[in-house]
Amino acid sequence: MLVVGATGTTGSRLTARLLSGGHAVDAASRSGRSVPGARPVRFVWHDPATHAAALDGADRLYLVPPVGDPGPAAVVLPFLRRARAAGVRRVVLLSSSAVPAGGPAVGEVHAALPGLVPEWAVLRPSWFMQNFLGDHFHARSAREEGVLRTATGEGRVAFVDAGDIAAVAAAVLTAEAPPAGELLLTGAQALSYDRVAEELSRSCGRRVVHERLTVAAMVDRLAAELPRPFAELLASLDSAVARGEEERTTDTVLRLTGRPPRALADVLRDEAAAPPAAGRVRESR
Repeated sequence: MLVVGATGTTGSRLTARLLSGGHAVDAASRSGRSVPGARPVRFVWHDPATHAAALDGADRLYLVPPVGDPGPAAVVLPFLRRARAAGVRRVVLLSSSAVPAGGPAVGEVHAALPGLVPEWAVLRPSWFMQNFLGDHFHARSAREEGVLRTATGEGRVAFVDAGDIAAVAAAVLTAEAPPAGELLLTGAQALSYDRVAEELSRSCGRRVVHERLTVAAMVDRLAAELPRPFAELLASLDSAVARGEEERTTDTVLRLTGRPPRALADVLRDEAAAPPAAGRVRESR
């Protein structure tokens, strides 16, 4: 199996899970960094010369689109056509709960995927719990300033653990039966960012408050770290949260893994205590 984004937030967890289950894994990343037990592969989305070696011998594929690219279809769709020609028959695509098929960014890839491979699934997770850990801008501002800044207002999100996303991806990739199409993944409980700030206060040992920004102010904040078109896309997703569009829960994690999704408090406690993974790429959700 080929894992594109094998050093990323979900890809690193998926690679470890597949290897522990005895599966052969080709671990593709920009660096081509060695992953114990896997075949390391250098893979750069915007360098097609790296694609053939990555696809050699692969029949199943986990695909994380290029991070921060507001128009990933331009490079992802040609790659998928090449993957099918090389013998890939099953693709699990990482998308977002906020982006439907045919929507912006990865939504275009989602819409095209059924016509490109015979077996496919699109994972549409809610916002990652890992956004409040490590080097993510939410984690940094909470840790360094005691402030969590969003344009979500009172909106609530059923944040999901990246480990639960990886567990679902592994189940879909390794199942004998074809995948189940579109899968919406959430945690068990929808939380406001005010509530998240309370959880972070308990986790990091200092008071954290939620500062409510306008969408325009959120764009400016994000644009200091990300390309402005991508910052505008992310800020628009905050606006969708404020409208209540992410206030939903599903049983997908329980149904496909046999266990309930993890709670935010548990993830904050366990991952904050764990040593950081070297070279991990932060995904945008």
